[in-house]
Amino acid sequence: MRRLFQAAAGLVMLAVVAGCANRGEEPFVGPVTQLLVQKGERKMHLLSGNQIVKTYEVGLGFAPDGTKMFEGDGRTPEGTYFIDRVNPNSRYHLSLGISYPAPQDIERARAMGVSPGSDIFIHGQGPEGQALSKQMRDWTAGCIAVTDEEMEEIFQIVRAGVPITIVP
Repeated sequence: MRRLFQAAAGLVMLAVVAGCANRGEEPFVGPVTQLLVQKGERKMHLLSGNQIVKTYEVGLGFAPDGTKMFEGDGRTPEGTYFIDRVNPNSRYHLSLGISYPAPQDIERARAMGVSPGSDIFIHGQGPEGQALSKQMRDWTAGCIAVTDEEMEEIFQIVRAGVPITIVP
């Protein structure tokens, strides 16, 4: 009788736990077909087709106004690029590379006699970013930053080749 009671209680608990699990937000598993970063709003949207499926608050380069002109200017580039690499060993937890500079960025910098810069990423914070993000919202050298937890989610559902559009 005791075993029967324990089994029944176990089934009731299993039903309660299963019911609770279904009340939360369903995790999005993909596919993400494009990313949109709105610099002025400090938002990054992940889209599947034309539908926004996730939105994140972001930090940008330390001089976020305007498009990136040259290496070291602290700006986040504006334009359409692609996710061109994944880095599970980033010093900022995890990162996804952005295909900056594009040919037009290189040409603009060449006309100015400067380097356009490179290595623009979407990344987490890591220890360095966790300290800096407490002091200022826009703390990167031109990258797009989210929390480490958010980056883990993004890293799982965004693949190389996905376009990213960054607008003012």
